[in-house]
Amino acid sequence: MSHRVRDLDVTQLGAWPLPDASGGKEGRGRVVVVGGSRRTPGAVLLAAEAAIRSGAGKPQVATVKSVAVAVSVALPEALVTDLHETEDGEIAARAAEQVLGLAGGCDALLLGPGLLSPDSARELLEGLVPQVDCPVVVDALGMAYLTAHPEGVAHLDGRAILTPNDSELARTLDRDEGEVTENLSDCTAELADRSGATVVAGGETTYIASPGSDVIWRHAGVPGLGVAGSGDVKAGIVAGLLARGLSAEGAAAWGVMLHLAAGRAVSERQAPVGFLAREVLPWVPRVMAELSSEAAG
Repeated sequence: MSHRVRDLDVTQLGAWPLPDASGGKEGRGRVVVVGGSRRTPGAVLLAAEAAIRSGAGKPQVATVKSVAVAVSVALPEALVTDLHETEDGEIAARAAEQVLGLAGGCDALLLGPGLLSPDSARELLEGLVPQVDCPVVVDALGMAYLTAHPEGVAHLDGRAILTPNDSELARTLDRDEGEVTENLSDCTAELADRSGATVVAGGETTYIASPGSDVIWRHAGVPGLGVAGSGDVKAGIVAGLLARGLSAEGAAAWGVMLHLAAGRAVSERQAPVGFLAREVLPWVPRVMAELSSEAAG
């Protein structure tokens, strides 16, 4: 299939109206963030807070037992579940049963932030994803599952979003990373068609492709967002919007726009580079209100 690359701007967001924000937390969705390790507890914190900032009503975090209490104290808004862990401080494969208990009543499941071992990530998701029937976001090293199982989210019927960086996209497609970077739009569309999931890929320029669509959305980025933790924030925003009821393509488009607009706001008020990923978070609801007003107008 030939694809057309189109620039994503606020006028396109009108095709995916944000859900009504009225009502209580139950009506705005429950999102479960699964990830982290003994060495990287911050990733799930960033992702879970990002989901809250994008409007999700009930955040939950599932991470390794050794850091669960610290995560709970750092993010008191979230219910935190401690998972079985390996001697290396990774989430153990047998923790899949624990996560399935949480996933049964959730509106979106984010898998991958802060995982450090591709093999451990693959084993965890192998025991989890085939049994899940809710919208899913697969991020970071969670992509190792798609590398081993290219059709591993096909049973979700388009309710999955993949958020790889260039190197993760290259490994998933079994391509050289330089080749992927040079042909990022085509590679994004290739993975979307192969997996049956919406794909958000890229760095300073982000591409969004949905399975079966001939349009690839493109949005120019913010240099300062090229910083540790930025991908966790983006994935959390996307998962929060998915939990609120947006379609996969709508959550991806809004998520990219919100992440970049919030990053631009920080960049303009502080400095083009040198700000922290967590400094973007308070700006997400502000720019969401602004973009929603513009999209509706």
